[in-house]
Amino acid sequence: MKPFQLRVAAARVLFAAAVATAATSPALAARVGVLSNNFATETAADFSARLQSHVFTAIDTSTTIPTLQSLTADFDVLLVFEDSTYGNSTAVGNVAAAFANNGRAVVIGAFYDQDRSDGPAINTPHGWGALEDLDPNTTDHTGTPYALRTLDTATMLQHPLTAGLNSLTSAKFAGGNQAKPGTTVVAYWNQQNALGQRDPAIAFRLTGSACVIQVAIAPDYPSTGTAGTDFSGDFHRAWQNAFDFGVNRCMPLTGEVTPGDPVAIPTLSQWGLALTIILIAAGAHFRRRRRAR
Repeated sequence: MKPFQLRVAAARVLFAAAVATAATSPALAARVGVLSNNFATETAADFSARLQSHVFTAIDTSTTIPTLQSLTADFDVLLVFEDSTYGNSTAVGNVAAAFANNGRAVVIGAFYDQDRSDGPAINTPHGWGALEDLDPNTTDHTGTPYALRTLDTATMLQHPLTAGLNSLTSAKFAGGNQAKPGTTVVAYWNQQNALGQRDPAIAFRLTGSACVIQVAIAPDYPSTGTAGTDFSGDFHRAWQNAFDFGVNRCMPLTGEVTPGDPVAIPTLSQWGLALTIILIAAGAHFRRRRRAR
């Protein structure tokens, strides 16, 4: 092959590799809707200050039930939680489930468990409607135990949701869940739930096109507690991971998942994909040269 033809072939290969690499790159920012009856504004402000790669907008669901059209127009990911139970949770859960069924991720935080239909009777739970068909966990029928929870890093799976997590501690606003069949739990709390079983700290569940992620700690902790005393460790990194994973449609960013993960489809890294393209192109060029002889 002549030098000019070699240069053209190399340029084509590099262009194909660049396109493939761009196609596999995660989105840089998510528009996150923060839906809660209390502390939605404070949580959105805290995350905006600490997680600057995403944009957070608060919606006070104690007075407003957003429409599916408005949510899909304005947001890539939803964060759904509450602070005290309230009657609008059913309607909020229904619209959040419709959002998830449109292929966009929903992230759940405490105290979601307290209003779940199987939550503790003392709270007179209202239920979260259709979202309960998609969420990763049921409650342990007690819900948030108002007791110490520390992240079990020894058994934590290597996964985008656990990237960079070295510790996470809650004095009282975390835990009280039970994983559903089909749920992937990537991290547990060291402490057991009220049923004497492992308590999921970070989990997600895929149902058709829906992905719902649950981080079982209060997202409004910085507004209701003291960092370093009431909560500590990689709190904001855990939420960052959840939004990153959600905006990527709950697919691995680098193929770095465990064999038991339902999204553990063999994938290539960006450089691995580029190298594969180059090798395929080189093989095709070699075959053409052999036929030309």
